[in-house]
Amino acid sequence: MPGLHVHPFGPEFIADAATLLARRHAEQRLVEPALPAAFEQPAAARAAIEELAATDDASGAVATRGGTTVGYLLGTQRVDPTWGPNVWVEPAGHAVDEPEVVRDLYALAAARWVDEGRTSHYVVAPTTDPALIDAWFRLGFGQQHVHAIREVPTQPLSRPPPGLLIRRPTRDDIDALARLELVLPEHQQRSPVFSSLAPPPLGEVRAEWDEDFDNPAFATFVALVDGRVVGSAIGCSVEESGLHTGLTRPDNAAHLGFAAVFEDARGRGAGTALGATVIDWASAEGYPAIVTDWRATNLLSSRTWPKLGFRPTFLRLFRAIA
Repeated sequence: MPGLHVHPFGPEFIADAATLLARRHAEQRLVEPALPAAFEQPAAARAAIEELAATDDASGAVATRGGTTVGYLLGTQRVDPTWGPNVWVEPAGHAVDEPEVVRDLYALAAARWVDEGRTSHYVVAPTTDPALIDAWFRLGFGQQHVHAIREVPTQPLSRPPPGLLIRRPTRDDIDALARLELVLPEHQQRSPVFSSLAPPPLGEVRAEWDEDFDNPAFATFVALVDGRVVGSAIGCSVEESGLHTGLTRPDNAAHLGFAAVFEDARGRGAGTALGATVIDWASAEGYPAIVTDWRATNLLSSRTWPKLGFRPTFLRLFRAIA
């Protein structure tokens, strides 16, 4: 077998990279056919890669064997300081014929990234290629975030346990809805998530709820125990999501965008009932599938959403170079 040669990424490799990405996505859709079909075509794959390559500070690597391109890796930078001095390898930012090749690609690309002071590295990789995920793990990456999908049910899922009521909110519930919006970021600041994202001010969230309460793009539900609102969840079109984009955004899908339960009310099934209600809403609205996402280290969501039938499609992996 000819030896592997690794080169800096350049525009002359985009056509070959698009072929590799289209092939990888087609293979993933054999397992998850609800993912967008367009990226099985090299033209759509190429457009996604060209968009990344046009980003300021984009750089990466390409691997060839006997003159044939067998892998590429392209990293971009996000300006948001939340992510640290970062590099992102988006879903369209890498594809390989052989999973092991990604380690050689990263070795070349990461040398430049670290020299540039970009030491927080993120990769969004398809779960349907376990060998590829393993190759990233053997580069020192670990799971941080999960994208997931499920088909909507033909029969309703939602069966709230005794003593729990699920309904649409009224404006009298806005104070509780605002406080619930802070519950998730507060929970994720704690162990074992340790998120650095601080909750917004309660007054700001309260004002947003007052302004957007009647927005028809979002379907909100609340859970009540003994007449008290103890949890909430929101469903919407996946088009409203800034996280599920490109290769990760199914055509005509719903999105379970938010769910939270007050800490003193957990353990009664409110979170599960709220999630099931949003899934049932998606079915009633005619969506064939619904997506959601969660932090891998969030013990509550990482257990609840798979129990409701959500299957991981992509993992966000993270490595910090200390």
